[in-house]
Amino acid sequence: MTADTHIANILETLPTKPGVYLMKGATGTIIYVGKAISLRNRVRSYFHASADHPPKVRRMVEQIADIDFIVTGSELEALILENNLIKKHRPRYNVRLKDDKRYPYIKITVQEDYPHIYLVRRLLDDGARYFGPYTSSKAVHATMDLLRNMFPYLSCTRKITGQDKRACLYYYIGRCAGPCIGAVTKEEYHALIDQVCLFLEGKTDKILKELRLAMTKAAEELQFERAAKLRDQIQAVEQVIERQKVVSTAFSDQDVIAFARNNGEACVQVFFIRGGKLLGREYFVLTGTQDENGTEIMTSFVKQFYSDAAYVPPEILLQNEVDEVSIIQSWLKTRRGEKVSVQVPQRGKKRELVLMAAENATETLNHLRLQWEMESNRYVTALAELQEQLGLEQPPSRMECFDISNTQGQLATGSMVVFVQGVARKSDYRRFRVRSVQGADDYAMMGEVLRRRFRRAVETDLAELAGEPGADGDTEDTWSLLPDLLIVDGGKGQLHVATDILREFDLLERVPVIGLAKREEEVFVPGNPEPILLPRDSEGLFVLQRIRDEAHRFAVSYHRNLRDANTLVSELEAVPGIGPKRRRALIMHFGSVEAIREASAEELAAVPGMTQQAAEQVKSFF
Repeated sequence: MTADTHIANILETLPTKPGVYLMKGATGTIIYVGKAISLRNRVRSYFHASADHPPKVRRMVEQIADIDFIVTGSELEALILENNLIKKHRPRYNVRLKDDKRYPYIKITVQEDYPHIYLVRRLLDDGARYFGPYTSSKAVHATMDLLRNMFPYLSCTRKITGQDKRACLYYYIGRCAGPCIGAVTKEEYHALIDQVCLFLEGKTDKILKELRLAMTKAAEELQFERAAKLRDQIQAVEQVIERQKVVSTAFSDQDVIAFARNNGEACVQVFFIRGGKLLGREYFVLTGTQDENGTEIMTSFVKQFYSDAAYVPPEILLQNEVDEVSIIQSWLKTRRGEKVSVQVPQRGKKRELVLMAAENATETLNHLRLQWEMESNRYVTALAELQEQLGLEQPPSRMECFDISNTQGQLATGSMVVFVQGVARKSDYRRFRVRSVQGADDYAMMGEVLRRRFRRAVETDLAELAGEPGADGDTEDTWSLLPDLLIVDGGKGQLHVATDILREFDLLERVPVIGLAKREEEVFVPGNPEPILLPRDSEGLFVLQRIRDEAHRFAVSYHRNLRDANTLVSELEAVPGIGPKRRRALIMHFGSVEAIREASAEELAAVPGMTQQAAEQVKSFF
């Protein structure tokens, strides 16, 4: 059966029900995900000879080798499923958020007796409150520092009983309320956390009202020290409010969204207005926008952004119309719990807000383009230098660097980090636990790691030739991608090991390899007894140093995690009556020796598998 016949058969049998369709390329990779009220009508429209499709769609249709579909009960279900599939598969022809990372959020564990505040990158249905997303973890840390100055919340992991003899330094410098020593009650601490939530919601007037009432009450009760702290807190909140711009006299919650576009990428600006004040703004970069109209770009962003947003306001102001606005409003209503209005204002104050967001989007995109061009030029120069200085046939687009970390041969780990076009590609990083080497033999450890890496490459290639999925069932297994330059951290010895491994797998002629020694930044190449010394101001050397340092960091962090876990197990092994099952239960429950040491006998006994007698033995031991 030919590919055209296969597609024709699929088009004939498509149902007329709502659902999601998945276009696949020749290798089975999903290249586009869409939704439809009628799957048959929508999918067939791509193949109509008379259809005036844009170039992007024509290119996609030429590559379609197979089509899958999933029938849903309603158009709303199709929208939700489409969102999830786009996030999972990141098809190349969909308009999507450029970064495949998870955006940071502020998480407040309001479900706990003494809530903590964290930076997280995943929303969980765990009873906590989330604020975000933000585009920069730096911005989140700055916000958390600001919050800490105004509302001294907990940042330690100790168990809070209120009975500790001493507080930590943060209490004495005014950065913690001190619930550990009973300086505040559980109720008072929860009130402080409520104020943090109100501040992040933009409800600063309510915070000031509560703080002023509390200050007055403290003064009347002659608690002058507490009154002074509340006065300072009020002043800190007022200073922040002064910097917030009032942009709406309606004093409502709104998100204002507009975008600018250039060369297939779009920058979307979101203004967060809470209580009529511009509380903050974030930008997001979309890719795949070439040949797409403004409606498609705005629709794609709204669906992707609000599928993960921690808060949906009652009103959203847009620069462009969105497709099927009634369905999107129904979906947003399920996310918020009540009606959400999606508007494209044409005049008045709301229109001015949209134009202001659009202007900021243009300025942000211009700034980002200049940054991208500077970085791109820099990396092009660096890779060209490496090609010339190392005698490579082409600039090394994909570079892999390997390092080993161990403590006198114990808990040895290896790392593989990947740079593509001079930029780290963390999704391709790999880490290894060295298992076959006894003692402190760095050469043998490097040999094991490299052998495992290139064995996977060869096995994956053979599987693909046989038409089978990759080693892990992944049709896009990155193990099969060979580096344009292999870098081992070390000198002649490590380089000799690397060349032996490449020769073992018949890859020595295909994969250029170097050793990079730390002391003098010497570069060793096969067949040359003398090292190459790259100029100290060389962009090529700078890239090599970055990838070597990143490999070292990645190997050391894995080794440290293993060492910490091993130390914890070793200490617990010395406790009478605590076997492997109880050790594992304690580790899973408390996470650290310090937490186990500080836990009460009752808390220890409450761990699954523990008894009161075993808990007393642990308490007595520590």
